[in-house]
Amino acid sequence: MTTHRIPEISLIAAACESLGIGFRGDLPWKLRKEMAYFNRMTTYTKNPDKQNAVIMGRKTWFSIPAKRRPLPKRINVVISREMKEVPEGADYLANSIEEAVRLLTSPPTAEKVERLWVIGGSGIYKAAIESRMCHRIYLTRIMAKFDCDTFFPEISTDKFLMVSDPNVPEEIQEENGIKYKFEVYEKKIN
Repeated sequence: MTTHRIPEISLIAAACESLGIGFRGDLPWKLRKEMAYFNRMTTYTKNPDKQNAVIMGRKTWFSIPAKRRPLPKRINVVISREMKEVPEGADYLANSIEEAVRLLTSPPTAEKVERLWVIGGSGIYKAAIESRMCHRIYLTRIMAKFDCDTFFPEISTDKFLMVSDPNVPEEIQEENGIKYKFEVYEKKIN
């Protein structure tokens, strides 16, 4: 009997003290080193012949400045129930997390993909956390208050455990007078 392995997805986000992640379609802060961390985590692969995929909602896709779309060295997947065609620059369009994962883990794409990263927004994060495929959450805790209108879902300590990752610095970072720390949560095995 063969057991079917459930694909694993990781989430990556930065959130301030109120778990705010965005304001008026943009990031509420400008932290170059934190953005470099996001880029490093979502582009790094063990196998140089593969790429990671970034899965995002329509609003997140359009919040990326046009000159920076698609995110380079990554397979870009946009989730939308309204859009009928793949947005210019994106690799795939899906109507749910499940459909995005199915596209990325089925031939011929599966042979090209190493990791699946969910990069926002709020509703996509919530669906990903609630999915059985959610494996890890990489959350940058911005240790300050910002005006936000978009929020990251609460992380349940009943379902997730904080862990260390050798690729993630553990010490508190500081940039532009703003302190932040990188946290990694892993889903508990029931």
